[in-house]
Amino acid sequence: MIYSGKLQKYFAGISLSVILVGDLVFTQKTAPVLAETINTSIGNAVTFSCNDSEATIKAKNGPKVVNGTARIYVGYEQLSNNKNPVTIRFNNGIKAWCRNDYETTNDDGTGYGLYWNGRDVLYGIYSATGTQTGNDFRRFASGRWLSSYGSGGGPKAAVIARINPDNGQVSYATFFSSKKPDNGQTNSLLVQSLSWNGANLIVKGQSWWTPRNTYTNSMNCSGSSPYQYTAAFTGDLRTMTSVSAKTCR
Repeated sequence: MIYSGKLQKYFAGISLSVILVGDLVFTQKTAPVLAETINTSIGNAVTFSCNDSEATIKAKNGPKVVNGTARIYVGYEQLSNNKNPVTIRFNNGIKAWCRNDYETTNDDGTGYGLYWNGRDVLYGIYSATGTQTGNDFRRFASGRWLSSYGSGGGPKAAVIARINPDNGQVSYATFFSSKKPDNGQTNSLLVQSLSWNGANLIVKGQSWWTPRNTYTNSMNCSGSSPYQYTAAFTGDLRTMTSVSAKTCR
């Protein structure tokens, strides 16, 4: 009887251990996973192609926006003699869509910024260094705030594009650049920040001589460039509703 009692206690101890271990394993398996959210990302353009995996693109540390397990990346595809912008979306690591046809001319176009509210509002920021024959963002910019790169070439202008996050199609776009006051040619503008207030897209950046006002003409500025520049656009990119730049009016 004494032996049997010890044996019962032994097996009871094993059962209790199994229950505790089982509870621990169950708890670990059902621990909540924190969803990641990145609404805006602007940085140096990186190169990748539509054939690259998400792991390959992620390792480039380029601009990306994230909502849960959905991720959108922007960059450029290096061709033999120029660059074309590329934008790609992955859902759970599986490619949902990839667009490398926004600009396919001989211009050195890149993508270097994104804003996404995680639902229906997605904007991309791209660069342009001139106008070349072929398809570029002009076909999306007709009737918007600034419909083309303008005259000249070389200085890096920005392009803001409203994109359908479900398929990557550009809905519309506007060029965003500075204007040289002496000859009216296009000058450089670098976007550094994007935000969305539900009605307007707020864009902050650096403008070289000289920033444009709401009517696209040159502002009157003093001091040296680049100027810190803030502009607000209506969501459809037809109108710039406000603008400010230090030492400019």
